[in-house]
Amino acid sequence: MPAFDADLAEVIARAREAGVTRMMTCATSMDDAALNLSIAQRHGLKASVGFHPHHARDWTDDSEARLRALIDTSPEIAAIGEVGLDFHYNYSPPDAQCDVLRRQIRMARSAGLPLIVHCRDAREQMKQLFVEEGAREAGGVLHCFSEDADFARFCLEQGFFVSFSGIVTFKKAEQIRDAAKLVPLDSLLVETDAPYLAPVPHRGRRNEPSHVVEVARFVAQLKAIPPEALAAATSANFDRLFSSRRRPPGRGAAEAVKDRR
Repeated sequence: MPAFDADLAEVIARAREAGVTRMMTCATSMDDAALNLSIAQRHGLKASVGFHPHHARDWTDDSEARLRALIDTSPEIAAIGEVGLDFHYNYSPPDAQCDVLRRQIRMARSAGLPLIVHCRDAREQMKQLFVEEGAREAGGVLHCFSEDADFARFCLEQGFFVSFSGIVTFKKAEQIRDAAKLVPLDSLLVETDAPYLAPVPHRGRRNEPSHVVEVARFVAQLKAIPPEALAAATSANFDRLFSSRRRPPGRGAAEAVKDRR
């Protein structure tokens, strides 16, 4: 993102000094895929490539082949994303968003890579596409979760992880906090979505990876566990989700949530 053009190396150094040991940088279209990959290579990060729903309108006949070429030649790429549906802004037509998401779910299944999924105001359509396209076979994570506990339960039943950003700390985010309480530790991740959505006490300023520590502390308090326990769990989950290709979906997620009903 341009917000980090001036000081990216310092931002990454601050994150590591704060105790952040695992980071992923995510593309949103072919326009930023190569730059995203080069950042990962220079700084020792994981990377993802994919078409965000805002950019679904830019998908062309050769987009899939170009994405597959990057995936096949770049070991840093550990996921397909950011993909999904956003019917709040509709920067791309809903039909185009659905078509491009279907194509990327199929690509993830064939490549043995997990999905990084964005969902805003599109829960029912997302449920339908997940089931019809066998998204469970790919696995992945609902990133920057902003929906309710029922949708979190669906995602867990599909074998997906659920990731919480700084939104969970916002005053009016009660439904997101309810979802965070529901998600079991072995299916939970934390993130920044930098440069957006800085958590309290940084809200209103540029978000950066070091701030994920505040998200982790907040979620640990919600779950009434030590921050160290949540940090250990989310680190292990990151490794389980992104460490290798052709790995199975999240272990025991559906069973864990059923136990909590």
